[in-house]
Amino acid sequence: MEIQKLYDLDDIEFEDIAIGLVRLAKNIPDHEFFFKINRDNDLTFSRKKDVILHGAYFDYYFPRFEAYHKFTKTCFTFISNRSSESKQKKLQTELFTEEENIKFLLNNQVDVEYILHSSEQFPDFSVILLPENLVFPIQDYTLSSEEELYQIIQYYE
Repeated sequence: MEIQKLYDLDDIEFEDIAIGLVRLAKNIPDHEFFFKINRDNDLTFSRKKDVILHGAYFDYYFPRFEAYHKFTKTCFTFISNRSSESKQKKLQTELFTEEENIKFLLNNQVDVEYILHSSEQFPDFSVILLPENLVFPIQDYTLSSEEELYQIIQYYE
């Protein structure tokens, strides 16, 4: 009797994820930013376990904040684009390594402070009132399944 494959991993198409890119107009600490968001919304963002990326020479830590919107039944997650901390695992002995002590989740968007993700397939970030004169409008961005950040978001979801 022949065993039938239910699915082939090569044939599965992964759907893109819609995220929001959040840029701040001025540099403020995380706790102050989320205090202002929590004050203006019926959301309560709290710090969750950091997103951790393991490099060859460093482990990188990215702060993560989550809140649940009861009316829309949606979980919103802010992830810092820039690592807040890095721990050196071993000494760099090579002259030209591409790994530094600071890492960005989106290397081509270093001016972005936070990556905003939602549990919804088609997120509506307009339910979050952002502080005036502090945040630029949220930029919609689509992640394809080939990008490293896509895999990270799927893992931490």
